[in-house]
Amino acid sequence: MKLLFGVASAALALAAEASAQTTPPRSPLTPAIEAGASGLSPKITNRAQRIEPPAPGREAPMIGGAKPPLPMGTLIPPSSSEPKPGVPVFANPAVQSITQGKALPPGEERPLARPEGPDWRMSKAPADTAFGAFQRGLYVTALKEALDAASKDSSNAAAMTLIGEIYRDGLTGKQDWLEAARWYRLADERGDPQAAFALARAHLEGAGVPQDPAKAKFYFERAAEKNHPTALYNLGIIAIEGEIQDFKKAAEFFNRAADLGDLDATYSLAFFYRNGQGVEKDEERATALLKQAADQHHLAAMIDYAISLFNGRGTKADEDGAAAYLVRAAWRNAPVAQNRLARMYAAGRGVKLDLVEAMKWHVIARANGLKDEWLDARLPQLTPSQREIVDEAVRKFAVK
Repeated sequence: MKLLFGVASAALALAAEASAQTTPPRSPLTPAIEAGASGLSPKITNRAQRIEPPAPGREAPMIGGAKPPLPMGTLIPPSSSEPKPGVPVFANPAVQSITQGKALPPGEERPLARPEGPDWRMSKAPADTAFGAFQRGLYVTALKEALDAASKDSSNAAAMTLIGEIYRDGLTGKQDWLEAARWYRLADERGDPQAAFALARAHLEGAGVPQDPAKAKFYFERAAEKNHPTALYNLGIIAIEGEIQDFKKAAEFFNRAADLGDLDATYSLAFFYRNGQGVEKDEERATALLKQAADQHHLAAMIDYAISLFNGRGTKADEDGAAAYLVRAAWRNAPVAQNRLARMYAAGRGVKLDLVEAMKWHVIARANGLKDEWLDARLPQLTPSQREIVDEAVRKFAVK
């Protein structure tokens, strides 16, 4: 979900499924394995999976693949509600890539995630006791303190936005989108860009307010006027989703958002430069932007930058460097990274030839829904002891 105040999704998690069966679990190395059969969850998707899986029969790892001109995604409504059909939605899984997923490789530290709740950096009022309680999960206290702050200071837009968040997500009881929208309006009237962004989202979904894409755009623009990065990113999306696509305008919005630190905007801008859409085509600039986002743990960028490194696209070819980025992405449970890494281990490209490590990542990627006949054909090459090692590695990965 593309929100400054957090992501309500676990799209990158790979958890073990509870089982009451007394019979031993089926080996995940069995060629007939289906998603979930070895204790792994069913197929889990992310935008990076738009890279096509490798074609069967290739004797070297195929790292490249078709890429759409712009990564698209889904803005997930709050809590358990489902997206409404026909509503244009926008996404930013940038936070997912650093807050969800598996354990990191040894020696690598997980970056700090942006806190859930309103982005108080965008508000005029400083963080107070209400926000402190919110951060600790004390939502009843947070609501009480925020209501008290708003009653004492009618200009406290930050407190009003926080109240809206609590009602919208039902953090103290049942969701109340009407009440949330009321508080967002009050905060927006007092100039809080986060409230304007929340109203834009509400109008996209018809949540507590009439569904109205035009009003959503209006509120995105209000937030963007105060340099709200996510609003700028979404305005870029709007510019290329209309009947008349304006890639130049979209590129301008993405540039502004990227300058403010929005990783999805940085990632999207990279493909504008790669494809010459809205900007002059520049492979080196595109790859540099991918690296910029990848180094800040943007999952899709990590994969695409690794692919660029492997193929020497916009930069000097570096198979070792490509492997390093793929390892990081694979540990965050990105199936494409797991599959490409498996192929590299199976072929000894960028890493030492290691069939056991190759099959480990292949089985995990396959359980995530990404099949590969070229790697399937190498499963029988494992010895019984090697199969046991892979089975155990897969099980450990699944429960982390």
